[in-house]
Amino acid sequence: MTLVAVSKTKPSAAIASAIAAGQLHFGENYVQEAVQKIQYFANEKQLTWHFIGPIQSNKTRDIAEYFTWVHSVDRSKIAQRLNQQRPTNMPPLNVLIQVNIDDESSKAGVAPAQVAELAAEINQLPHLKLRGLMAIPQPSHDPLQQAQSLAAMQRLFLALKSQYSELDTLSMGMSDDLDSAIAHGATMVRIGTAIFGPRDSYEPSRSNE
Repeated sequence: MTLVAVSKTKPSAAIASAIAAGQLHFGENYVQEAVQKIQYFANEKQLTWHFIGPIQSNKTRDIAEYFTWVHSVDRSKIAQRLNQQRPTNMPPLNVLIQVNIDDESSKAGVAPAQVAELAAEINQLPHLKLRGLMAIPQPSHDPLQQAQSLAAMQRLFLALKSQYSELDTLSMGMSDDLDSAIAHGATMVRIGTAIFGPRDSYEPSRSNE
């Protein structure tokens, strides 16, 4: 199980405290903010940086150059750009396909029926390494509904793994559904509030992201 601390909007001091406590994986949503943090902690060679937010085409170069993992690949165009822009002296970029498991119009991600096609395309790109799937299930106070979405992701992951045996990562589970996600096979969880506290009331404008 890998714990990714969601450090978006959090200051470097908070990240430093988490590092001191032994946290090594950090997840960021905003490219410009993330690059500043990655550069700030450049001497911390043990850290692994995960891009977990929606991907805009004009941000793929920085993502390809600075991150080790990308959780939110949801279309062929983005995969191709990341592949082309990944420096050849770096290991392949670990990627997850983001799945819109609850068919929410407000969320990014491919439909479950489109996962196999996108996986086949990514598998042909030499500078990307397909590792598995990611989802952000619809928030729900109903444990049964929550479990249904997580179980659907688990089935989808196992079906894809039957085609690509090297797949090893199912990224799902946040502060509110952590236990259920782990019970349904999550191998990577993304936790912000439970590590850093409530989201700050003020977040900088993201108009340039």
